[in-house]
Amino acid sequence: MMRGLRRYASLAVPGAVLVLVLALRILDPGGVLEEVRLRVFDTYQRLAPREAESSAVRVVDIDDESLSRIGQWPWPRTLLADLISHLTKAGAVAIGLDVIFPEPDRTSPAEVLKLWPHTEGLKPLLARLPDHDLALADALAASPSITGFVLTTEANGRVPVRKGTFAHAGIDPAPFIPGFSGAVGSLPVLERAARGNGSINSVPDRDGILRRVPLVLRLGDRLYASLVTETLRVAQRASTSIIRASGAQAAASFGAETGIDSIKVGEFVVPTDAHGQFWLHYATPSRDRTVSAWRVLNGEAGNDAFDGTIVLIGTSAAGLKDLRPSPLDPAMPGIEAHAQAVEQILSGRFLGRPDWAEGAELLYVAALGLALVLALRRIGAAWSAVVGAAAAVLAVAASWQVFRYFGFLIDPATPVAATLAVYIAATLVNFLATEREKREVRTAFSQYLAPAMVERLASDPSQLKLGGETRDMTFLFCDVRGFTTISESFKSDPQALTRLINRFLTPMTDAILAKRGTIDKYMGDCIMAFWNAPLDDRDHSANACRAALVMRAELVALNGRLAAEAEKEGRRFLALAIGIGLNSGNAVVGNMGSDQRFDYSVLGDAVNLASRLEGQSKTYGVDIVVGETTKAAAPGFAYLELDLIAVKGKLEAVRIHALRAAEPDEAHQALSAVQDELLAAYRAQQWDRAASAIERARTMAPDLSALWDLYTQRIADYRRDPPGADWDGVTIARTK
Repeated sequence: MMRGLRRYASLAVPGAVLVLVLALRILDPGGVLEEVRLRVFDTYQRLAPREAESSAVRVVDIDDESLSRIGQWPWPRTLLADLISHLTKAGAVAIGLDVIFPEPDRTSPAEVLKLWPHTEGLKPLLARLPDHDLALADALAASPSITGFVLTTEANGRVPVRKGTFAHAGIDPAPFIPGFSGAVGSLPVLERAARGNGSINSVPDRDGILRRVPLVLRLGDRLYASLVTETLRVAQRASTSIIRASGAQAAASFGAETGIDSIKVGEFVVPTDAHGQFWLHYATPSRDRTVSAWRVLNGEAGNDAFDGTIVLIGTSAAGLKDLRPSPLDPAMPGIEAHAQAVEQILSGRFLGRPDWAEGAELLYVAALGLALVLALRRIGAAWSAVVGAAAAVLAVAASWQVFRYFGFLIDPATPVAATLAVYIAATLVNFLATEREKREVRTAFSQYLAPAMVERLASDPSQLKLGGETRDMTFLFCDVRGFTTISESFKSDPQALTRLINRFLTPMTDAILAKRGTIDKYMGDCIMAFWNAPLDDRDHSANACRAALVMRAELVALNGRLAAEAEKEGRRFLALAIGIGLNSGNAVVGNMGSDQRFDYSVLGDAVNLASRLEGQSKTYGVDIVVGETTKAAAPGFAYLELDLIAVKGKLEAVRIHALRAAEPDEAHQALSAVQDELLAAYRAQQWDRAASAIERARTMAPDLSALWDLYTQRIADYRRDPPGADWDGVTIARTK
């Protein structure tokens, strides 16, 4: 058997590691793997940046030299009006401002008066001077200009002017678009004058690096274009941009609502991720593309430099703090990102993760890992290392080539990590296998079985079959009733609640182990146990019934002790009450985990039914509910039929019984006869006869008042609304 276990472990351990790698790749807790992938893609961009194209896009830079020559920021808006007018006359087809003007120009005459005391005599003179904001508005109105605004997470009631509109094909894209609650924008007079108005928000990744640019954002339920989108729209004199989402024609989503596929701005179609962002393929910044603002204002920059171009106005001055990291530059000016985005869209060369990328990556990792697991058994560790290394190199090489020639972002990091993890796991398993096998029985079962049974397994491990086997078994679920109320009474002393649970679980566990049961697990105040595994127990159904009766008796004794303690300490006593469900049937039992985390447990429909029966104990007002298979396998106990019920999650009805005692006495037999009469009349829709049987049963078993009340209420309901001639008497459970 040990050799078999070693062979099993040599496949199971690296296989489990492979599954873990795949699960981590899919779930990516903490985004660690995503960050690794992004860093790899950053490396690709540094190795193969996009070729810069400076002919169609110009950046007018409010740089440190411009501030030194003209003066500190903010400049008078008449100066900015001159700048925009100059660019318009030079033939710019669009002028995007990566600058916002949220407050009136403080150098305007009206604003200056507020700062000067005792200047009443100057008011008539200053009133004849032009307002700087209006001068800028006039320049904006006479130019193909686009103002900017910033969306914020704090609501402030500000609603930017929306110039361009959006239409969409496919599903509503709004839920996938990043949403904001407020905005900070330029003065309304400026926004209204401009031909476009776009968001200058950037959405960096968690590491702060800007890799994607949003083309559309959302303020409340209104969609707004980004500065990039608006600049392209104005340059083409378009009015509407079209968002293509999943469900649109040619958007490959296979019926799933996967979000946005692309956005069409004029004649340009931009592939995006699900949230309307597209990947920037950075180029090394071109000096020819950038012109200092002071050179434009004093006429040193020739008009030919701007004729027919898209111009973006922004700043690289360190003091204005519009700097952000990119894969190529740790302190890139924000205006550079907008320029790179516009230039990339004009070039038509995009980066992206195609729809098939995720599936292809997972398939490659699975195939590579499986091949390595099998190779380790056949060709040994040395040659397997060669195979694994070659496969990892192939993954990196393929990822690099599809990036260079197709612009695809395919993850090479996970295959490399999977190869390394599987190889290490497989080479270690043989070293650890023998010692693990020696400890396995004692370690795994000492917490589940009685000591005598553990010793039997340790002396004869052949009685234990790992990996799963089908057995006829009996299952027990036990839960404390009203545990929430009990917990609330201990909210100021959680340690006392822990002690109470331990005092409850200890005698319950002893009762199960004493009757040859196996503890599967504890779930707070709930116990799950089973019989006839790992050791054979021909009398498993009866032993389970005996354990349930002992548990009930132990609970009575425990409540007695708890009541005496509460009275002595002068505090309120809350009695513990339990519900127990028992059911028998076939199930798969065995090692449900791996060698790293051994969990001997059971799976099967009969297990689920036992859990459902425990839940029904509260409904019927009894403490032990037994399925019909357990009753049939363990005759001789005092059973009382409760109902014919289809528990929640099952269509097939089963007869359920209350376990009353170890053996029936005359009183129980009399009660059982009345109960049989009640159920026969009830299922025959003979309501008067059933009601009469209930009244007799009440006097015989007043402790079952909840059961009699249940049937009394059902009969009353059926009198008002008869179930129909085809009713078979089955109760459909609505709760677990």
